[in-house]
Amino acid sequence: MFPLCDYTERMPTAVKTSRVRRQPGRPLPPLKRAPKIEAPSSLRTVRGLQILELAPLKKIPWLVHGFSTRTGGASTLPSGERVLNLGFTAWDTREAVQKNRQALQAALGADDLTLVPLKQFHSAVIRYFEASPVEPCRGDAALTNQPGLLLAVQTADCVPIVLVDPKKRAVAAIHAGWRGTLARITEKTLGQMRMCFGSKPSDVIAAVGPSIGGCCYEVGIELVTKFTSQFPDAQEWFDELRTGDEPNPLQWLNMMPPGHQPPPRNVRLDLRKANRAQLLSSGLAGKNIYLSDLCTSCHTDLLFSYRKEADRSGRLMAVAGIKSS
Repeated sequence: MFPLCDYTERMPTAVKTSRVRRQPGRPLPPLKRAPKIEAPSSLRTVRGLQILELAPLKKIPWLVHGFSTRTGGASTLPSGERVLNLGFTAWDTREAVQKNRQALQAALGADDLTLVPLKQFHSAVIRYFEASPVEPCRGDAALTNQPGLLLAVQTADCVPIVLVDPKKRAVAAIHAGWRGTLARITEKTLGQMRMCFGSKPSDVIAAVGPSIGGCCYEVGIELVTKFTSQFPDAQEWFDELRTGDEPNPLQWLNMMPPGHQPPPRNVRLDLRKANRAQLLSSGLAGKNIYLSDLCTSCHTDLLFSYRKEADRSGRLMAVAGIKSS
């Protein structure tokens, strides 16, 4: 279906042979399965951190890119787990977050680049950086063609997208929640790349990183109306919460027999599919869109999920930059 999306395990799994004590009559807890990661993605371990990378992007000599995971880091959750939290959350200290950001840059070999994070607010505001800003700018997407800058967006369920134009030496990083997706932030960022750098969509490579999947992202039914009023194929991005007895998903929308039953209160939204549709409609070739199917809510052993962990969640970071040399 998509060029990237089933994941094959790349990291070794430690198996403890010691006996597990349990109370009589109480079943053992289910074992968590490590997420599978398949080429062209890879999970690289550097200095105790694990970073998701894309093979086609690693072939570009001037590019730095990566999607962080929660593994390692200087932050300590209330549970005692040490994690790589890259956002300023209430439970963490600024000192720990700064150490984590420095550790991520070191793992990427980007110590000499200036990290350029955004003050995200679920918008369609796009920032073009010609130099490092004095203070973080408000926005949810950033683009540059200047060496020495490492663009960054933070997520804990929303969709992180890295865009790379190998011919124009330009990059972009996008944070797309449902509000940004509805406002066409991905489509608009590509438009800005065309305007600022002369990028041709057919040359651009897109890496869509881990986010909450259509399997877990439950939203109110009002979003169906919002999206279908803006996108002709939006009905394909939703899945009705069903018992299994209904003949068709979302059949209540057309109000044709047997669709006269009242609509459900909630549905599931596939944000990755929605943003892929925007990439295609903007002119990207399907072969140049690499879509991760790692669900943040399903894999909280590797990733952060605000939906699953609430205030105990940290923040992941997707980065893209141009080497100084």
